Amino acid sequence: MRVLKLTVGPDADGRTVKNLLGTVFHMAPSLISRVKLREGGITLNGLPVHTDAYVRTGDVLAADVSDISPQNPARPIPYDLDIVYEDEDLAIINKPAGMAVHGTDGGGVTVASALSYMWGQNAAFHPVSRLDKGTSGLMTAAKSAYAHDRLRRLLHTPQFTRRYIAIARGEVYPDAGSIELPIGAQPVEGTRRAVCGDGLPCRTDYSVLCRENGYTLLRVTPLTGRTHQIRVHFAALGHPLAGDVMYGGGQELSRPALHSEHICLIQPVTGRVIDVSAPLPPDMVELSRSTFRCKNL
Repeated sequence: MRVLKLTVGPDADGRTVKNLLGTVFHMAPSLISRVKLREGGITLNGLPVHTDAYVRTGDVLAADVSDISPQNPARPIPYDLDIVYEDEDLAIINKPAGMAVHGTDGGGVTVASALSYMWGQNAAFHPVSRLDKGTSGLMTAAKSAYAHDRLRRLLHTPQFTRRYIAIARGEVYPDAGSIELPIGAQPVEGTRRAVCGDGLPCRTDYSVLCRENGYTLLRVTPLTGRTHQIRVHFAALGHPLAGDVMYGGGQELSRPALHSEHICLIQPVTGRVIDVSAPLPPDMVELSRSTFRCKNL
């Protein structure tokens, strides 16, 4: 269970329960409607209460925002995921390259199936910042629909930032910049995306760490979250990522040279700053060391 509690202060005296659920707990109206039907879902001083009731200074308001029927339907598969941060509301996972987040993946392990084994099938799993199967590094998962909604609203704001390391083919100029090109789906080409006039607005900021031997080492910050955004943007500039054969890269790696290295977010319930990093995985370390002499890794 995830129960939020508030001791009513003088500034909230005389307000309604519903008002505080929305403005203090940031519960969506649909969630309030569901929670108030749950036995003990919303209480005032330990007793069930209607949402139109008024509160007084010193009252204790509580709301159970855990999923009503939490479940992870993925088949449990033994796998020791690298969880770099975890609390009551969320987890940040260092995902290996080659692991999908969801799906059957031919019977192989996914993030969902690994968490189904580690947390149990009665523990909810709500991915917030997803990663492509071939991308390694940090991703965020919420433990309830409530936490997922709160985190989703923060994503791509200064309160929830993500940073990647990428290796692109060719020499990328200038030393820093923004790529603002709309991206849309290619219906006849499966998951492939492309820059197109009727696509969704996208922005990717980058800085060059090193250029050498026909490659560029980059630090990349996506300010939107479109599918394959970083891969598509650099391919559109004529600099596909190393290993990204879908978008014109070579076979330097068995997957795109893209790693989610850093996440910084404000925990939406507690207000705590969560700042975590993940080192480059061995395949990108090996490619970097054989390509670049710079010390910016």
